Amino acid sequence: MEQNNETSGGDFILLGFSDQLHTPMYFFLTNLSSLDLCFTTSIVPQLLWNLKGPAKTITPVGCAIQLYVSLSLGSAECVLLTIMAFDRYVAVCRPLNYTSIMHPSFCKALAGVAWLSGVGNTLIQGTITLRLPRCGHRHLHHFLCEVPAMVKLACVDIQANEVQLFVATLVLLLLPVALILVSYGFIVQAVMKIKSVQAWRKALGTCGSHLLVVFLFFGPSSAIYIQPKRSYGRSQGKLLTLFYTVVTPTLNPLIYTLRNKDVKGALRRLLRRGQSS
Repeated sequence: MEQNNETSGGDFILLGFSDQLHTPMYFFLTNLSSLDLCFTTSIVPQLLWNLKGPAKTITPVGCAIQLYVSLSLGSAECVLLTIMAFDRYVAVCRPLNYTSIMHPSFCKALAGVAWLSGVGNTLIQGTITLRLPRCGHRHLHHFLCEVPAMVKLACVDIQANEVQLFVATLVLLLLPVALILVSYGFIVQAVMKIKSVQAWRKALGTCGSHLLVVFLFFGPSSAIYIQPKRSYGRSQGKLLTLFYTVVTPTLNPLIYTLRNKDVKGALRRLLRRGQSS
């Protein structure tokens, strides 16, 4: 069984300085770090700008850009977390074939699928949402130009849009969750066959951080997208959105890095190299 501890956040910079971190798992974590950084950057600046005074506004062009960018990155993260679960499945259940299955070209192709799926989803959902007619000046009761909130601004029947949004949610939220659960089901079966405390520790070290991130990301996002007609309170809807768009990406470095021996070792070596130069 392969023993790996995970990393995320700003630590993707370290990957270029340590050969020990050039593995498929760290390659996917580099992509996750980049997604998290871009995701929060597309949301937080406008959020902070609106906090400075009572006039909370965003231009139509700015709203469209924020919608396209945040939806693309959020969709890509759904797929990437699923790919990472598959990587953990291969590492635990097929350790002898891990390097042959997760070879660099295959990993790059999987990462490309994640990014392209995000772009494809935002081009479809974002364009359909922006084309909805809105009568007069409308107030978006949200801090983010998000599809469920923007659909409610339309002055036409939005039933077809809600069906389309529900289908997209099934594909990009519920299906990934199902695949992740299946992957971890096989992982649990594999570990149960090995009656070793050390095996359990390796499995928890390999998969625990990823499972926590999956729960923190998919839980609130599913609650927002699965039933757009559901009457959330405004504060509750904003809190859930804030959690998976800002809080979870911010927590990822703490969840992954603080328990990561490989990255800590690479950082120490990098600091020693800087002091000696």
